[in-house]
Amino acid sequence: MDAKTQKAELTRAAIVGAALDLAGAEGLEAITLQAVADRVGLSKSGVFSRVGSREALQKAVIEEFGRRFLADVFVPAMQQPKGLPRLDEIMRRWIVRTRDIEGHTGCIFTAGAFELDDREGELRDFLHGEVTRWRAALRRTVLQSVEAGHLRPGTDADQLVAEIYSLIMGQLHDTRFLRDARAAERAQASWRRLLQSYLP
Repeated sequence: MDAKTQKAELTRAAIVGAALDLAGAEGLEAITLQAVADRVGLSKSGVFSRVGSREALQKAVIEEFGRRFLADVFVPAMQQPKGLPRLDEIMRRWIVRTRDIEGHTGCIFTAGAFELDDREGELRDFLHGEVTRWRAALRRTVLQSVEAGHLRPGTDADQLVAEIYSLIMGQLHDTRFLRDARAAERAQASWRRLLQSYLP
């Protein structure tokens, strides 16, 4: 990679990072080319030339949040054996990330879902696709746990995934809104109790 290309990629990464920070603080709809340009010290046209339209930048933010989330939660958990060890590691890392990152900056997937829930359009569809892919990966991990005999036969994978999401949303609410310092501890205890109900 030549120096010019490297600089262009670093600049684009800085733009997307600034937009991600803005979305975490104020929501996806707060992202505008001018607002991000002001944050990174570029002109509005300079931002446009690197990322394109406002909607393209919003999509890039959703993609980047998803990439960071997977890098922190899912990818390291793949080092664990298939089944419950992997599912348990996903949950441990997700609870920690919710405490340490989303608890301070917000969760783009969760906040974006509420922000765009009643709006039709490409951005909603894009976010829906990202969330659906993550839920599908989580569902596969649940099914692998059933196949390995770690969870009881006949486990409703969709039900467990829904319960996991409810647990994490509760933790996020208590961490960010209630500012409960023990929210992660409570979430971990809730996960242990939930898991017990699915063991053979």
